Amino acid sequence: MGTTAGGGRAVPRYVQIADEIVEQIRAGVLKPGDLVPSESELVERYGVAGGTIRKAMVEVRASGLVETRHGKGSIVKDRPPVRLRSSDRFRASHRRGGKAAYLAESAQSGATAKVSVLFIGPMEASEEIAQRLGVELGAQVLARRRLYFRNGTPVETASSYLPWDVVKDIPELFSENPGPGGIYARLEGDGHVFEEFVETLQARPASKAEASELALSPGAPVVHLLRNAVTKAGRVVEVCDTLMAADQFVFEYRIPATD
Repeated sequence: MGTTAGGGRAVPRYVQIADEIVEQIRAGVLKPGDLVPSESELVERYGVAGGTIRKAMVEVRASGLVETRHGKGSIVKDRPPVRLRSSDRFRASHRRGGKAAYLAESAQSGATAKVSVLFIGPMEASEEIAQRLGVELGAQVLARRRLYFRNGTPVETASSYLPWDVVKDIPELFSENPGPGGIYARLEGDGHVFEEFVETLQARPASKAEASELALSPGAPVVHLLRNAVTKAGRVVEVCDTLMAADQFVFEYRIPATD
C-alpha cells in the first residue's frame, strides 16, 4: 500500500522506494562508483515483492544518476559539480583564446564537454525577451538553442535570443559552430564590446519535459538562469535563457565591498 500525498492521492510504494534511493545518492550515502543494493537486498529491506523493486529501479535509472552494467548491476554515476565563477567565465581573455564560457568552465573542472545544437533560426520575441532586448513584442529575433553535456551526461540547456538588426550581418551566428570564442567573440568582432553580464537565478523543480531532457528524476531541482549581455553602448545584444541540473553546478560570485 502507498501512503497518501497532500492532495489525497496514494503514492505507489515503488515510487516511494525509488525516491528514497535517489535521495541516498543525492545526499552522498550512495557515492559515485557504489553499487545500488541488489534486488534481493532491496526486497528484504523494504518487505515488498521483486516486481515492486524492479519498477522502483526503472524510476531510479530514469533519474540519470545510475548506469546499469551487465553482470554487475546498477552503479552510481560520477557527477561532480562544475564550479561557475562569474568573475572568470566571461573574461575577454577566454574569448581571445578561442574558448566559449561553457568550454572554459568545463576545462577548469577537468571535464569533457560537448554541445549539441537543437535549433537555430528566426523566432518572434516573447514579452520577456522583447522587454529585455528592448524590441517590440513579436519582433523577429535569432534564437539559438543548445544542449550541453559533461562527461556524456546532459547538464544544461541554453537558448540565446539576439536582435535581428545585430545578427543579420554576422553569418557565423547562423551556423552550428560560430567559431572560436563562441557567439560573444563574434559579437565583439563586429563592434559590440561588452561592458557587463547581468544574471538572475531561480531554483525550482523541473517540469516533466525538462527532467526528461536533462535525464533527471521528475521534480528534481533545477536552476533557471536568465542573462543579459550588455555592451559598452548600453545595449542588450543577447538574452540567454538557461536551465541547469542543480546537482551539477556550484555558483561562486565575487561581490565588491566598496563603491
